[in-house]
Amino acid sequence: MRPFDYLRAASPDDASAAAAQGATIIAGGTNLLDLMKHEVVAPDTLVDITRLDLGGIEQTDQGLRIGALVTNSDLAADRTVRRDYPVLARALLAGASGQLRNKATTGGNLLQRTRCYYFYDTSTPCNKRDPGSGCAAIGGFNRIHAILGASNHCIATHPSDMAVAMLALRALIEITGAGGDTRTLPLDDLYVLPGDRPDRETVLNPGDLITAVILPPPAGATQIYRKVRDRASYAFALVSVACVLDLQDGKIAQASLAFGGLAPRPWSAKALNDMMLGETPSDALFERVADHLLAKAKGQGSNDFKIPLARRTLIAVLHEAVERAQP
Repeated sequence: MRPFDYLRAASPDDASAAAAQGATIIAGGTNLLDLMKHEVVAPDTLVDITRLDLGGIEQTDQGLRIGALVTNSDLAADRTVRRDYPVLARALLAGASGQLRNKATTGGNLLQRTRCYYFYDTSTPCNKRDPGSGCAAIGGFNRIHAILGASNHCIATHPSDMAVAMLALRALIEITGAGGDTRTLPLDDLYVLPGDRPDRETVLNPGDLITAVILPPPAGATQIYRKVRDRASYAFALVSVACVLDLQDGKIAQASLAFGGLAPRPWSAKALNDMMLGETPSDALFERVADHLLAKAKGQGSNDFKIPLARRTLIAVLHEAVERAQP
């Protein structure tokens, strides 16, 4: 690990100003410290935000407001989250060991970097780490890599479980900028696809600080999170599905799907949700939904299996959701 300067932010504005000048924000550090040890990143300055008043989980007129420094353990254990947003609690508990959840924060989880082997190996080319150097995963061992949304420059996947569940819940992100202004945007608008700039992963500007996540009021629908992985615990998703679904009079009145392990960002498609609304659940409908999801899926050799795996997992989750939603 290379030497760096350390600052402790006194306020969100203080942290944003330091980040705008090139400092790297650190909270739980469960991802950043690994990147620094491998010298994937080598920040000159770290600005610590853990003493800021960015914790707490509270009900507001907008819904449930979750501070950016709430740990994954506290969020998963919160009584309101477990009762009203169980898909989120299950995703968090599927995400990592208890030790990591005790340190990992809500804001940091949303912004964690890919676990692509080549991204971590500084002896190999990686456009995300070193733009213009190439992508060793294309033509290499790419079992965990993307089948949707990738480009000729990068096929890495986003590792978060929490973000997938929050995407299905249609979460909003509260952001404070370097000038002290605050804005809110849908989580779905936070991430960008790699294109020819895989080093740019979000729409955040220098100095932007995530201060909270807001979950809309619960709608009482059935919620499911299913994660398929190589081992039963502490492994990243090969395919994950978050599903929020409600039936009224035998027809689908609410549907929200999001996916992990398939793309460079937590993946959703409004068209998938829209095509189910007002429909009677059936095998034919679920096959059409899977067809739409995977119409542009592209394997890279080692990860070709993800295409049929994603289909089977999605259809199984939809059948389970319908069964559980029956009166």
